[in-house]
Amino acid sequence: MEALELVRLNLLSPMVLAFFLGVFARLIKSDLAFPEALYTALSIYLLFAIGFKGGVELSQTPLAQVALPALATLLLGLVRPLLAYPLARRFLRVSRPDAAALAAHYGSVSAVTFLAALTFAQATGGRPEGFMPSLVALLEIPGLVLALLLAKRGSRRMGEALREVLTGKSVVLLLGGLVIGVLSGEEGMARVKAFFADPFQGALTLFLMDLGMVAASRLSALGQVGFRLVLYGVGLALLHGVFGVYLGHLAGLSPAGSAVLGAMAASASYIAAPAAVRIALPEANPSLYLAASLAVTFPFNLILGIPLYHALAGLLGG
Repeated sequence: MEALELVRLNLLSPMVLAFFLGVFARLIKSDLAFPEALYTALSIYLLFAIGFKGGVELSQTPLAQVALPALATLLLGLVRPLLAYPLARRFLRVSRPDAAALAAHYGSVSAVTFLAALTFAQATGGRPEGFMPSLVALLEIPGLVLALLLAKRGSRRMGEALREVLTGKSVVLLLGGLVIGVLSGEEGMARVKAFFADPFQGALTLFLMDLGMVAASRLSALGQVGFRLVLYGVGLALLHGVFGVYLGHLAGLSPAGSAVLGAMAASASYIAAPAAVRIALPEANPSLYLAASLAVTFPFNLILGIPLYHALAGLLGG
């Protein structure tokens, strides 16, 4: 399937169209808005479901099959902030706290980008490995912690920030769901499939509509920080995405699995990272890192990045 056809299929998916609807609603100043409680409920549902389904698949997968992809994922988690930090310092010319805040966001992972990539791979006939959701948790923590260490070595706030990372809802739900899935297995999934499997795509579509409204509200920040931030967000996504696809290929993942790992690597966090950065780096500018992750990298991956990583994985996989 050609890259342009992949882009067309991606743009016409319900999730991407819902994202555009959210952007459009905010631009025309519609009174459409999601209650905070609904946003929280949807995020809890999606994060737990990712971990749970990954755990169920992991319970059926031999350890030898997961080992290399897991090592590749951990390597990605360490390399990404080490690229994002100096690039922010030299290319964007921002302060050390701002560079570390950006590195934290680009060192972590967007669970929604992962879900969009997984859905796209399945819609185009691919079969990503069932344990892919378990890799999200592995990518979530190392890069975030390393980025905070770059800015707060020896700081008293470091311990508090680490506690926030490890006890935050993203990590607790992903790891907790993973453990529950491993312990309960297929039998456990059969009991709750009607809630955690069948409605999953609908919940994701609503969540993306809300993110479209949030992303549109951050567009004004781009005018304040300049076009360099757009280049930074797109360039890092492409660099990390290509690296992730290549590592996935070397680790023995299928083309669909490599494409999903590339999308994970290309993403930027907007759930776990902002919470940790608020504590560890209160002096960092929220408009900078939220505009980069939500208004630049997330829509780029959703619209163009995911089909590109899929096409690259197909070329590498023959």
